[in-house]
Amino acid sequence: MVGRGNKRQIAVAIAFLAVASTIDAAVELGIDVLEQSNYAILHGKSVGLITNQTSIDSHGNRTRVLLREHCNLVALYTPEHGLDGKEKAGRYVKSRRDPVTGLTAYSLYGPTRKPTPSMLHGVDVLAFDIQDIGCRSYTYISTMAKCMEAAAENHIEFVVLDRPNPLGGLRVEGPTVERPWISFVSQFPIPYVHGMTVGELAQMINAKGWAGGRCNLTVVPMRGWTRSLTWADTGLRWIPTSPNIPRGSSPFYYVATGMVGELSGPETGIGGYAPFEMISAKWLNSERFTSYLQSLDMPGVVFQEFQRGPQQGSLLRIDPKAPADLTALGVYMLAELNRSSGSALFRRTSRSKLDIFFKVYGSSSIRSQIERGVSPESIVAGWKQNVANFRQARAAFLLY
Repeated sequence: MVGRGNKRQIAVAIAFLAVASTIDAAVELGIDVLEQSNYAILHGKSVGLITNQTSIDSHGNRTRVLLREHCNLVALYTPEHGLDGKEKAGRYVKSRRDPVTGLTAYSLYGPTRKPTPSMLHGVDVLAFDIQDIGCRSYTYISTMAKCMEAAAENHIEFVVLDRPNPLGGLRVEGPTVERPWISFVSQFPIPYVHGMTVGELAQMINAKGWAGGRCNLTVVPMRGWTRSLTWADTGLRWIPTSPNIPRGSSPFYYVATGMVGELSGPETGIGGYAPFEMISAKWLNSERFTSYLQSLDMPGVVFQEFQRGPQQGSLLRIDPKAPADLTALGVYMLAELNRSSGSALFRRTSRSKLDIFFKVYGSSSIRSQIERGVSPESIVAGWKQNVANFRQARAAFLLY
């Protein structure tokens, strides 16, 4: 459903699905369905597009070019990593002129994270078409929520062109954010891995009031996507969502090791050919560390010894259909890294980096738990009820 009790949105979703036709890919994107409707919901309106390099249809056509040709596209807005997705994580992005459309691409990862009234001047509807990776700490969904907030404040319609969750729609795992740690890298009280598409999540954000006021929201759903599909099943071309998410399988590795890499000492391979696909540290013994990880018996995850210079650790190989709890794997890694460092893992990390780590994790309790010797099994067990509660709460907003 498109939203409990919202008959208008349900009717819109059914209408879009009815006009969808067959495309070579197994999945038709929201932008594909919009094209097939002849852009009906945007006719006669001035459109602002929240976009980056991932905003393409299933044939590789850029969304901003399509809307420029067929609609009254008047402005662009870009998230972290910029219009081309090449800026490093955390680096401010400047507003600039888009050479493709000639329009101003307003940065939403600079002095402001939310479109200002002047940025929205003359805009009737904001459209969001960006590929997310399905993990709470990845900031594209936070940008979406900030834009929804601006839309509500400025009485502008908001449209989400839906896209697949590359992790699939069944994987839900990890800690829920505690209120003191709500931030741009953890903006909603949801598990680390939420198992929702951006369209589904937008509906939940809107209904729960997580973006402040409620906006006039329409989701253009996909056709052919089901919850069991990971990216490899979609038949769609993967466009790197950021410099360190180069492949459709990369989100799985990001879930497993991304949090660990926020601390000082552990290396996860970012900046290289296989970002997030390894864990190493100067104090690790690759044989012992790999043997420990293998003993966890994580189904669908294979570990291989790794050594490069003073760095030792393990390479990961994750089957996209792996039933293993990948966020839990990260906690096991944290516990072993701390033990093997002589309980120095957190002490060697600066206060500012610890703050980011706690925001990404969603709580500062993980440090005290690990340093007190609480078992990873107990830490992970502490998530389970919140995960179950979230599964129940999200059900009203699922489209597929």
